[in-house]
Amino acid sequence: MPKALDDMARWARRSHGHAESTQLRLSARNATATLSLHWEPKSTALIICDMWDAHWCKGAARRCSVLAPRVNDFAQTARRLGVLIVHAPTDTMTFYAGVPQRTRAKNVPIVTPPVPITWRSTDASHEPTLPIDDSDGGCDDAPRCTLCFPWERQHPAIRIAEEDIISDSGQEVYNIFVYQKIKNIFMAGVHANKCVLTRSFGIRQMVMLGMNVILVRDLTDILYNPSMPPFVSHERGTELVIGHIEKYWCPSIHSSDVSSGP
Repeated sequence: MPKALDDMARWARRSHGHAESTQLRLSARNATATLSLHWEPKSTALIICDMWDAHWCKGAARRCSVLAPRVNDFAQTARRLGVLIVHAPTDTMTFYAGVPQRTRAKNVPIVTPPVPITWRSTDASHEPTLPIDDSDGGCDDAPRCTLCFPWERQHPAIRIAEEDIISDSGQEVYNIFVYQKIKNIFMAGVHANKCVLTRSFGIRQMVMLGMNVILVRDLTDILYNPSMPPFVSHERGTELVIGHIEKYWCPSIHSSDVSSGP
């Protein structure tokens, strides 16, 4: 066996050797019903999307800093149960160059996917337009923040454990999932109306690859300016986007379904 795959095999055995439970019992909701799901932790991953250390929108950065410790708590619980944690802070892979969690993601052989893996914008054949207008970028600060790319790494409040994965590539994530026989995905992070849906590792792509995806609805946020249609509060706008995801893409859970926190 090539050394890279031998290392991967040892990691796979170690990463799931500490599971405390044989099943995750989840109460998930979609647009019309509440679903009772039983997922095996060893067949499950948590993708943490774009929880950066900084953001061009100051309001978004403040909300992310509030969210980050809660995402970390959820990840720690999921990891302890045997769920694979995938840290996906886009455009920061240079920061993580050479660390084992990043190298591991790059070393898995490429698996040909059933559909192309790419950025996934709104899919008119599958869904209508989003229920909020974020065409102005979504910044709700006054004065408006200037678009830039200040992020360098994932938010430091989110721990990266030895057995985790770091990748912002949908192809790499898919390779890992096939190798690890993962079919179930928790999705957390920001922003629900943008990256969480559209990234190559995001909800639309993972659903199209045949994965069972669940959004952790209290561990996400949106980029939306309430002065844009439908002229609702940030909180209500977030509810509308989550409702759209539940109706057209995947169900959602509350983090307390897995962890014991409020």
